[in-house]
Amino acid sequence: MKRRDFIKTGITTGLVTGAALAFGNTTSIFKTENNYAVYDLVAVKGGKPDAMFDKGIQALGGMKSFIKAGQTVVVKPNIGWDVSPERAANTNPALVKRIIEHCFNAGAKTVYVFDNTCDNWAKCYQNSGIEKAAKEAGAKVAPANTESYYQSVSISKAKKLKSAKVHELILESDVFINVPVLKHHSSADMTLSMKNLMGVVWDRRYWHLHDLHQCIADYATFSKKPTLNIIDAYRVLMKNGPRGTSEADVKLFQSQIISTDMVAADAAAISLFGKKPEDVRFMRIASDMNIGQIDLNKLKIARLNM
Repeated sequence: MKRRDFIKTGITTGLVTGAALAFGNTTSIFKTENNYAVYDLVAVKGGKPDAMFDKGIQALGGMKSFIKAGQTVVVKPNIGWDVSPERAANTNPALVKRIIEHCFNAGAKTVYVFDNTCDNWAKCYQNSGIEKAAKEAGAKVAPANTESYYQSVSISKAKKLKSAKVHELILESDVFINVPVLKHHSSADMTLSMKNLMGVVWDRRYWHLHDLHQCIADYATFSKKPTLNIIDAYRVLMKNGPRGTSEADVKLFQSQIISTDMVAADAAAISLFGKKPEDVRFMRIASDMNIGQIDLNKLKIARLNM
């Protein structure tokens, strides 16, 4: 399935037909609140990561819709791998920087950035470009490589992941912004919003040994959910994920998806791969557990073309 073109006439809302992400014709159903359209999800295409976020967050009413003055914010990108931004294994640093800038402009007191990396954490932070970008924007870059940073929590609705050790910054934050990069993953099929939450817990080995897909969905039921999910699909690792082997594995999509609903954001992102949400097992589980909306036909979607 080929990706369809975004509508090229400003902000358009409507219902999605089939599994593809609102790239085709739709029925217009505008609503306004405080002079902003009300959307469940925003999809942006055709610009740089920072510029796409500027336009996308505006369609949701701006960052002040999510952050109050004086609040503490955690921005959680994917920083798992010691590779350059061109390899698309980590979240784009320009996007991370612009999100942080919006947080401070909205009145955030402190913004933290961290990830429980797979490769050496110091090299991941540096070579991904995210540490530099985050600090330039005024954020505090926190370590996540020691178990003492994590606190045990119960996950009451889980089927297999009944408890987890979660980074204290997540538990103590007022606002949690989840910023995954869209990419292929050899074990989980794809890295998406729900999968990115593995970077806020300590013992991920348990997930891999006890049904990874079920554990991904289980953790998504935890009460401390992301306030906002921003999927970076500027450069997309199409194969050999989660780390990739070279830039030959990467395709330029120049896209971005923003939603408060993890499942909806993930369902939309999956369509960029030409798949249906139901093709990924943890998505089917998440739908069965009523974690979010997997049916894009039921969403009001803003589609923006740069």
